Amino acid sequence: MSQSQGPTVAPHPDSDVPPELQRATLRLNFPPSYVVVGVYRLFTDESLYKPAWDKCRHGARRGLTVGLIWVSLTFRIQKYAIRAIIKHPSSLLSFSYISRLSETATDLSEETFLGIKLPFQVSTYVTILFLGAQVTSILTFFLSRNIRIARQRAWDQTVASRGKGPEFWQPYVEEWDVPPVVKEGFGERLGNIFETWIVGMVVKKVLFLPLSLYPFVGTFVAAGFKAMGTARYLHKPYFKAKNMTPHQEAVFIEERKWDYRLFGFAAALLEGLPIIGLAFTVSNRIGAAMWAHDLEKRQHYIAAQRRDGYKGVTDVSQRKTQ
Repeated sequence: MSQSQGPTVAPHPDSDVPPELQRATLRLNFPPSYVVVGVYRLFTDESLYKPAWDKCRHGARRGLTVGLIWVSLTFRIQKYAIRAIIKHPSSLLSFSYISRLSETATDLSEETFLGIKLPFQVSTYVTILFLGAQVTSILTFFLSRNIRIARQRAWDQTVASRGKGPEFWQPYVEEWDVPPVVKEGFGERLGNIFETWIVGMVVKKVLFLPLSLYPFVGTFVAAGFKAMGTARYLHKPYFKAKNMTPHQEAVFIEERKWDYRLFGFAAALLEGLPIIGLAFTVSNRIGAAMWAHDLEKRQHYIAAQRRDGYKGVTDVSQRKTQ
């Protein structure tokens, strides 16, 4: 993982920002709010949802048709197989982690979950989740290129709706007087490997899928694992627009690592939902663009402060640790 060494001095205190930046600063203090804003704008702003739906509706209809046929033909078979795995995991799978997960699921089906009696058998819950993941994959296959275009258009339209053009994105300005020292370690190299398409698919389908056998909890655990990678991916257009180097990206994210983790967790949580999560992959682009807009406004402010000879906070009590 990235390592920070030496003292780091944070940028100007939030209370000292000019009036035109105060609302943006409030939003920046809680990055998950941008995920909510993205969802709201996608479902209420016609200039955003209409182009996205027009691009994806034919693929979505074909995918849902095939998915419904698949579910109707295989639901009973898959439920029977999953029930057999949960009750007798060693008869079908020899992996010990599957066995432990299955035993937990069996106990929950016989008792309660967090003191609440479940209205259905856990095998039914797991089957629905498993089929939901399959239908999502079918939809992704039929949408493929079109949904990627819809995401990019959502980003571009969100930026345009703020009245900003390409000239708005200015060169990177370091906001900390003493930025953290970031070294590429094993975590970063491993992250680069995970970003490849084939390895990414294996990680998502093989490692994260067993987590769904834990009722409710598995969704949150998987989102936690994917948080940083999701946030970094969603801000790739921002880094590209600013022509940031890989090192500048690493420092920028390190200075805001908890912001990126919180935003990424909320975004990954929504994207991990079966079927409807595909719509949230578009809304998250909108939220990420809104966040990038506010971050860039702060970059402009810091750049102006630098030109005026401003020097960052040097008092230890005003340092911001992240």
